[in-house]
Amino acid sequence: MDGTAFEGRPALSEPLVRIEALHKRFGSNHVLCGIDLYVTRGEVVCIIGPSGSGKSTLLRCVNMLETPSDGRVFVDGIELTDPDCDLDRARTSTGMVFQSFNLFAHMSVLDNITIALRKVLRQDRSAAEAKAQKLLTRVGLAEKATAYPAQLSGGQQQRVAIARALAMEPKVMLFDEATSALDPELVGDVLRVMRELAEEGMTMLVVTHEMDFARGVADRVVFMDSGAVVEEGHPDQVIGNPREERTKRFLANVRKRD
Repeated sequence: MDGTAFEGRPALSEPLVRIEALHKRFGSNHVLCGIDLYVTRGEVVCIIGPSGSGKSTLLRCVNMLETPSDGRVFVDGIELTDPDCDLDRARTSTGMVFQSFNLFAHMSVLDNITIALRKVLRQDRSAAEAKAQKLLTRVGLAEKATAYPAQLSGGQQQRVAIARALAMEPKVMLFDEATSALDPELVGDVLRVMRELAEEGMTMLVVTHEMDFARGVADRVVFMDSGAVVEEGHPDQVIGNPREERTKRFLANVRKRD
């Protein structure tokens, strides 16, 4: 595509994530019906659509939390759907932030962030903790290192989850409705961190119901319904002036709820 959503963002280049003819079935339920999608380096792609359209399943297939029924997924040139792929190693290129935070309740914030650094990357504790502290400062939670998840608000927990994902220095970040479980007044802090990541050039694939965020931050918006990509393009086109009737109906319903 031409241009980017932010001045100073790196020029978009070759695909970092490539999805080819992806299908996912759960028994007789055909959730993904031949998805073709790519995300170039430095690009922010937002996926919108009604509940049950396959958005979250698509993200989970990108890092193989769900095994595709058919099709291929590539991240940074490595085919994750290859039976011989070392998934543990390949997944280090991808960070994922879930709706429900998924923090370890019995661990401090610092330990939640450092556990993968110490167990997977074999970093010593002091180096891992120094890195975690920098990331906590980055997400505005430097003073919460010794707190436990139960002592944090939902928005704070989600920012810790983002810091934890960033600790592995991923090449692409996947966000699965990262603000949907938050009270409305807590959404802004999480979106601010996501905006900053986009401005810094992080490659991002974002499932979201935040239309203002998608319109203001995304390089490209993808509208999904019934397991298929219905429409994709620049956010001003897909959100502002959609071509497809199904996209128009969805956005009209979103505006009514707002």
